[in-house]
Amino acid sequence: MTRRTIVYGISILALCLTLGAAWVTLRGGGDSLASFVPAKAGPKAVQKTGQTPAPPQTETIQQPTAEVLSNRVAEYHIDVTLNEQEGTLTGSETLTWTHPGKKTINEVYLHLYPNAFASEDTTFMKESGGKLRNDVMPKDGWGSMEITELKTTDGISLLHRIQYVQPDDGNTKDKTLAKVRLPVPVQGGESLTLRMKFTVKLPKIFARMGVADDFVMAGQWFPKISVYEPVGTRGRTSEGWNLHQYHGNSEFYSDFGIYSVRINVPETYTVAATGFQTKKAVLKDGRKTLQFYADDVHDFAWAASPNFIYVEEPFSSAEVPGVRIKLYLDPAHKDLKERYFYAAKVALANYSKWYGRYPYSTLSVVVPPANANGAGGMEYPTLVTAFGAVSDSPGYDDLERTVIHEIAHQFFYGMIANNEFEEAWLDEAFASYAEDKLMEQEFGITPNLPIQSAMITSPASLTQNAWKYGSGDGYAKNAYYRGKLILLDIERQVGSKTMKRILSTYSQKYRFKHPTTADFQRVVEQVTSRSWKEYFQQYVYDGKMADFAVEKIQITPISQEGGRIYESNVVFTRKGATHPKVPLLFTFTDGHTVRKQWNGEDTRLEIKMQYKAPLAWVQIDPDYTLTVENLHINNYLKAEVPETTLSRSNMSVTKLLEAILGGLLW
Repeated sequence: MTRRTIVYGISILALCLTLGAAWVTLRGGGDSLASFVPAKAGPKAVQKTGQTPAPPQTETIQQPTAEVLSNRVAEYHIDVTLNEQEGTLTGSETLTWTHPGKKTINEVYLHLYPNAFASEDTTFMKESGGKLRNDVMPKDGWGSMEITELKTTDGISLLHRIQYVQPDDGNTKDKTLAKVRLPVPVQGGESLTLRMKFTVKLPKIFARMGVADDFVMAGQWFPKISVYEPVGTRGRTSEGWNLHQYHGNSEFYSDFGIYSVRINVPETYTVAATGFQTKKAVLKDGRKTLQFYADDVHDFAWAASPNFIYVEEPFSSAEVPGVRIKLYLDPAHKDLKERYFYAAKVALANYSKWYGRYPYSTLSVVVPPANANGAGGMEYPTLVTAFGAVSDSPGYDDLERTVIHEIAHQFFYGMIANNEFEEAWLDEAFASYAEDKLMEQEFGITPNLPIQSAMITSPASLTQNAWKYGSGDGYAKNAYYRGKLILLDIERQVGSKTMKRILSTYSQKYRFKHPTTADFQRVVEQVTSRSWKEYFQQYVYDGKMADFAVEKIQITPISQEGGRIYESNVVFTRKGATHPKVPLLFTFTDGHTVRKQWNGEDTRLEIKMQYKAPLAWVQIDPDYTLTVENLHINNYLKAEVPETTLSRSNMSVTKLLEAILGGLLW
């Protein structure tokens, strides 16, 4: 059953009120943070209480449904207030976490992501150099997070039990991950509830979150529990915490859960948030409080501004029963709403068809102002940010492509939810692949794949930790581009119809499951009924690329009765990974051509051909079908070219490519 705006009948409403009252009685009182609270054990069904009030600012008011899609390990109830003058957030949080493993634990771990911006000595700042893509940290733009209260439901304070840990690099000045020693152990299957208060000094926006004038992007803004992985999760043979700091390249990894969040902002502000609004805004003293709810998501983000132009439209298709698409436009893009709606609609319709239906009732698109572009191009559950409103007439890449790419993340990052710290390509490459398919289908825009493959100058394993790529440039070339090229190469080997089955099977099987690269490989092998072990080992795990070269052409005239023929001897070499289909083109001086195919396994191949005319030139992969080959310059060789000319030509082409590609990377 899809999540939609539901108009409840009197009998259903009465039943909900009765169930809600009974549940609160059993629990021993209500929770001040929410008017509906999930059950505590197992897959948590949501109880509903209260009448549905009239919507504020044309927002659609909704209530949660009882459909359970994930294991819902974590449950958050958060109250947060924005101080727009100081650029701070003050919050209280009740976190209930259900231990998904079997071993008894004595500590939990919390991500405190805003501390990445506390000083130039944090791991994020040292690795990024204060830059993300083309955005640079503003002067004096520091931010931080402090937990001011942490206690159990029995009132035992745990503040003195907080210890900052740095499992990745030992940087003692990094406080993005904290261990909390518990007063009482937690056994498998038991639930732990912690109550905390926290403050956040929002940084000036350059990397995903922060403030820019009166625009606020609250991403990774609250204390979030780390992922505890039971045996079998992501191939684990022994259960335990998955612990990483906030790095310059990496993004995030969290468990699925339930979020009930109340946000207090000035009355003039409009708020976009994960999930949907459940109550009419409460107005008091020039401010307002809005309550949002989301379930089966692994994060919660929100944005606020007094300048948003808010527009929404309902959307449905054969695969999307009903979604409300909500636009929060910067005024500079107020006349571009139709472009945003179209991009969002074709993305939802096609991705739902290809990768399984979008299960949520809302999708919000936030367009940041030009000076907050660092918050643009980012994905959160049911909420994406577009490219900042830098231009009032953006091109396809700045508007449609960005929206389409970020919505693709809803299906991979959002629902499949791989570990972005450790296997970022399962999100970024898959979203990039989907983005290219849709841009070609809807707008006729095709990527220049030979140029993109030539950008891969330092290929590396796709299963290494995101920060191990070094620079953001190296991370992007591998996690985005190289990973996408590998998916395209698999498609060209098996055909588009089979590739659709592979991705559909993978997406449906591992929805809400946190899969690994090995899981994807198994799906490829199951659908194609053959082993891909060697291929994945070379291209995915070892980080290799193909490199086939024409080494030598030797032509020998042979006299025969009735005339002369020519024996052309061509030597090919393999300098990189193997590939099962390597096209070869031989062109003779009279225009005659011969095509052959090499299995690409041997390190050396010698082909002799006799023909009435001498060989003019040879080219490997003349149609550029090998998306995984990044060194095309040695794919072509003429039979007769002076050595000095050949060297000069190669050098100039190499320098030209370097100059072109240097301006393309982000």
